[in-house]
Amino acid sequence: MVDRTMRLTESWEIQQVRSRGRTAASGPLVARVMPNQTNPARNRYTVITGKRVGKAHERNRCKRLVREAIRLLDPSVQQGFDLVISVRGNVQELSGLDVAMQAMNEIVRKVRLQVMPE
Repeated sequence: MVDRTMRLTESWEIQQVRSRGRTAASGPLVARVMPNQTNPARNRYTVITGKRVGKAHERNRCKRLVREAIRLLDPSVQQGFDLVISVRGNVQELSGLDVAMQAMNEIVRKVRLQVMPE
């Protein structure tokens, strides 16, 4: 589970990122990314699912999969950004953690947030 300090919770902040952030998509996920002003620098995330994804239990499953992928991926991502991840696929497209990890890795690569190994 993603730590609460890593969550983007204020609706005005989410709207700001959705309207001004850079967009990257991969498979069933679409992300909007924008720099933030947190001190010390850290990433904040939110996951959004619409009713097109499915019923409530299906939307919650998709959110849990994406949040777990975020938790595993965050240590290797450049810090100091707000990310709003929208699930646009359904449960069949986002079938497991491996699909969520692959999509999140692709999004991080596209927006150039990967930390290069030294």
